Amino acid sequence: MVAVLAAAGCSSSTSGQGPADGTYTVAVALSGGSGKATVASPTTLVVAGDTMTAEVTWSSPYYTWMEVGGTRYTPISAQGEDATFEIPVTLDTDLAVSAETVAMSQPHTIDYTLRFDSASLESAG
Repeated sequence: MVAVLAAAGCSSSTSGQGPADGTYTVAVALSGGSGKATVASPTTLVVAGDTMTAEVTWSSPYYTWMEVGGTRYTPISAQGEDATFEIPVTLDTDLAVSAETVAMSQPHTIDYTLRFDSASLESAG
C-alpha cells in the first residue's frame, strides 16, 4: 500500500494526515548510489490536496531523468545548472528512485532512496 501511495504522490505520515495545502521546506536524506552525488536539503515541498510534490536538486547537471513509481521525469532546471526535478513524494517513507547520469563515459542508471522528514517541515509562504 505504501508503494502505491508513493507512486501516486499521495500524502502519508505517521499521524495519518498530511500537511495543509501550501508551500513548505522539508529536509531530504539521500542514500544509495556511489556516494558521490548529493541532493540539496532542505528542499521545496508543495502540497495540493492529497498530492505532495518536491523539488529534488542534484549536485550535478548531468542527470537526464529520474524515475519514481514507474514514471519518468525530466529536469525542470536550465541546461548547465544542477539537475532539478519535480517528483511526487510521501513523507517519512523511503522512496525508491532511479536516475540516469551522463557524467561518465556512457549513461548509467543509478538507484537511490530519498526520505522526506515531516518533523522538518516549515512553511515557506
